[in-house]
Amino acid sequence: GEPVRMPAETSQLDWEVELAAVIGKRARHVSVADALSHVAAYTVVNDVTARDMNVRGDYPFKFDWFQGKCHDSFAPFGPWMVPASQIPDPQKVHLSLSVNGRMMQEGTAEEMIWKVNEQIAYLSTIVTLKPGDVIATGTPTGVGMGRGIFLKRGDVMTAAIAEIGEITNPVE
Repeated sequence: GEPVRMPAETSQLDWEVELAAVIGKRARHVSVADALSHVAAYTVVNDVTARDMNVRGDYPFKFDWFQGKCHDSFAPFGPWMVPASQIPDPQKVHLSLSVNGRMMQEGTAEEMIWKVNEQIAYLSTIVTLKPGDVIATGTPTGVGMGRGIFLKRGDVMTAAIAEIGEITNPVE
């Protein structure tokens, strides 16, 4: 129910319902086969993104994920964590997101480019994943950017994963 605060600098605020994997035990250089044993729980995350702030023209690097995704109030998640043992195959979960009651995204985690276990294995080759770390794992089709539709103040987003629950956040 907490509001997502729209930065004054953006006109392209977007949504992304994602399955979030919460790490439960240290993971460093884990195999794909063993990766899911490091997950304690799953939850819902809305990876809110200011699309027009992901791109920069004033810097040698053209993309700035931090500027586009890391504002206060972005990435709300919840409503609770479901133990990993209750979701034996995270690729089978059903994700959806609506804006003002209109369905914008609907699909399963099977549609993601990389499976959850592949992501964990890969990330663990770069950083040590520790208990409490949260990994947003990807989104099905239907984000606003692909449709040319963006959020505005007063909109209400509901991100849901059928096996977990839903979160609703207004845009301020």
